[in-house]
Amino acid sequence: MAHAASENVPTFQARGALRQRKAPTGGVRQNRAMAERVIPLVDARVAALAVPAGRAAPASGHLADTLGRPLRDLRISVTDRCNFRCNYCMPKEVFDKEHAYLPHAALLRFEEITRLARVFLAHGVRKIRLTGGEPLLRKDIEELVAQLATLRTVDGSAPELTLTTNGSLLARKAHALKAAGLDRVTVSLDGLDDAVFRRMNDVDFPVADVLAGIDTARAAGFKGLKVNMVVKRGSNEHEILPMARHFRGTGTTLRFIEYMDVGATNGWRMDEVLPSRELVARLRAELPLVPLAPSAPGETAERWGYADASGRYDPRLGEIGVISSVTQAFCGACNRARLSTEGRMYLCLFAGQGYDLRALLRGGADDAALSAAVAAIWQGRADRYSELRASLPSAPGEGPPRGRVEMSYIGG
Repeated sequence: MAHAASENVPTFQARGALRQRKAPTGGVRQNRAMAERVIPLVDARVAALAVPAGRAAPASGHLADTLGRPLRDLRISVTDRCNFRCNYCMPKEVFDKEHAYLPHAALLRFEEITRLARVFLAHGVRKIRLTGGEPLLRKDIEELVAQLATLRTVDGSAPELTLTTNGSLLARKAHALKAAGLDRVTVSLDGLDDAVFRRMNDVDFPVADVLAGIDTARAAGFKGLKVNMVVKRGSNEHEILPMARHFRGTGTTLRFIEYMDVGATNGWRMDEVLPSRELVARLRAELPLVPLAPSAPGETAERWGYADASGRYDPRLGEIGVISSVTQAFCGACNRARLSTEGRMYLCLFAGQGYDLRALLRGGADDAALSAAVAAIWQGRADRYSELRASLPSAPGEGPPRGRVEMSYIGG
């Protein structure tokens, strides 16, 4: 990554490695295998890709990549910081007190984010999701929401504005976010058992505070709340049924996510993935479920509705979703672009490099030039990592087959 020397960003060698510390007696980690895992030290913030030259032309709202996939969803990371240290995302052994985060001057300002979002909307984006790190750590985040709420899609409608959070600050922020124009909130929650949850967030944060945040969001008027649970075999799979029972009939959709090989620091192993097919079978053994149709093109979650005594879907009972990036890749319908905290455009969650739009923004480019750049980048997109995962070699202990950006840097 081409940082100025004053930004003081360390460079880690991909071949370097850090062996995770063993959990102390009484343990903060449930999975003992993690104690012996070798985690490569990789600074995901590598040099940016050159922005391809684009032909200036009015945006039509119908932009397609090399595989015919439209641009419909923009995910914007507003910070690379998080107050949790979940081992599947920001393991404490790597993201410790000495970790150098991006300096404030490197982050996109709210006005810059809004300007870029306007360009993406002109190319067909209909939904904007704010992510992190933990987005509620970004000071005055509700001001950004208010700015984005003034934007319109190519057909003149307001884009759907959503935000994904770990819920730790949601009780404080929910009302302000709703008043600013946020449409929907998704909360990451990996279990109801307090001991399990504290182990997984690795900062001893109580589950009760996250549940209070969800209740506050509901009281603030948020509809269609979603809860995302990353399921890691050997860590929290026994929480699947308790989570389903808890949120069934509450109006909150629970989504189970397969543990993914995002980034290069979480020590991912295939034997810790619980396939969604197996998870659904476990649920159906106790809670009747029926398959539901996708709610939108390119939807990542496979939907299942709770059935009543007659075996029919009962909307009052709600639904669950499963996101199966590992075992049932959905690259063919992926319509998402990602904008990093410092203004790089990424074309895949598993990408290694992004395109530096911040340099254009701060270099005096007008909106036509920004539009042409976004169009050229998307039209050259051919990413489909999850479909190719099995064919990409990776020797044990040597990390992923290629450098990948960390999820905490561009959001999930």
